Amino acid sequence: MTEQEIKNLVIRQRTYFETGATLPVSTRIAALQRLQGAVSSHEKEIHDALKKDLGKSSFESYMCETGMVLEELSYMIKHTPRFAREQRVRTPLAQFHSRSYKKPSPYGVTVIMSPWNYPFMLTLSPLVDALAAGNTAVVKPSAYSPHTSDVIRQILSECFEPEYVAVVTGGRAENTCLLREHFDYIFFTGSQSVGKEVMRNAAEYLTPVTLELGGKSPCIVDQTANIKLAARRIVFGKYLNCGQTCVAPDYIYCHRSIKDKLIKEVKKQIRRQYGKEPLLNADYGKIINEKHFDRILGLIDKEKLVYGGNSDRASLRIEPTVLDNAAFSDSVMQEEIFGPLMPVLVFDSLDEAIRRINSMPHPLALYHFTSDKKAAKKVAARCGFGGGCINDTIIHLATSEMGFGGFGESGTGAYHGKAGFDTFTHYKSIVDKKTWLDLPMRYQPYRKLNEKLVRFFLK
Repeated sequence: MTEQEIKNLVIRQRTYFETGATLPVSTRIAALQRLQGAVSSHEKEIHDALKKDLGKSSFESYMCETGMVLEELSYMIKHTPRFAREQRVRTPLAQFHSRSYKKPSPYGVTVIMSPWNYPFMLTLSPLVDALAAGNTAVVKPSAYSPHTSDVIRQILSECFEPEYVAVVTGGRAENTCLLREHFDYIFFTGSQSVGKEVMRNAAEYLTPVTLELGGKSPCIVDQTANIKLAARRIVFGKYLNCGQTCVAPDYIYCHRSIKDKLIKEVKKQIRRQYGKEPLLNADYGKIINEKHFDRILGLIDKEKLVYGGNSDRASLRIEPTVLDNAAFSDSVMQEEIFGPLMPVLVFDSLDEAIRRINSMPHPLALYHFTSDKKAAKKVAARCGFGGGCINDTIIHLATSEMGFGGFGESGTGAYHGKAGFDTFTHYKSIVDKKTWLDLPMRYQPYRKLNEKLVRFFLK
């Protein structure tokens, strides 16, 4: 799509939004129901596309992508009428007689820019929230997952006219053109480097943004943890989608006394979950492209390799890999791994671990395996991170009842459920003042009695 076509598209959406067509709750619900039906009817095509782009099995595609979108749709169809109501608030005595309320209002024309690692879910979930809030949307899926992008374009073109919801495909040129346009809200999921570019462009129009980024999410395992269960859940979270998950445990940070036992259990769990030859496992995914394949292989230190490490360039697969005796100075610890490599580092005290984690950029997620409730509360209170789990990984994002988002370097803003509705909504604060009474105390000329009354009302 050319720059002029994108410009015209944004103009069409703004013209459509200004007619008020997206405001009625009934219109929003109908839009969500159309999308719900289309996702369900195209489930096979969605899963086939995800298989081609990322090697995902049908089970994983439903569990992590299609099913989560359908859950968000069901939640929003049920709750949007309540979310969209005016919310009455208490009026101060000084404003007698008035009615004060907050009016949920859509921002207007939004753009949703999504990544390639969960290309369907991370495109459609924020779109659901944007539509529930009454916005129009321009959707820009990643060029790295072209098969899924094509299915998204097909589904959305069946459900919506382009002035309501439109899909822009393409690569960096199209992204640049979109960011030059004046949108009312920008929702971006991707890398920190591109997130900075999004914010720079948003500043041109002072456009509000949500940034869902990433970072090196730590997985703390202390000496009180259930090691077998921890290993099972860590392996699931780390190697899901071949490690290409923004909230995957980036590295294991365990107490020195249990490191060897933990690594032994991790190896067992890799074999149980992925088999003795993961590269031949039909349900094990693949790296998105050769560029990332080579980048990940370059992070493997052969001297610290204790499990896995084999790869197949033809299928773009890398085995679930474990690196022992890793250090924070290693190359694998200088960037978000975003692949099936698990470096294991050690600490001698929980306070040491907390200080080290807090000395690094704030991660998107943090996981803590422990049987010590006080330790769990201490880590949750003192470490800065977007969200996480105690004694599990990843599952905190799989609910519409909690917002999901980053903190500091891992992003800003949140979505899912009510948090998603709020993200795409501006709450207008309105006082409806009655006309049958007008207290004179605020008007000049000021008098002693007026001052006493003001002091009485404003205490």
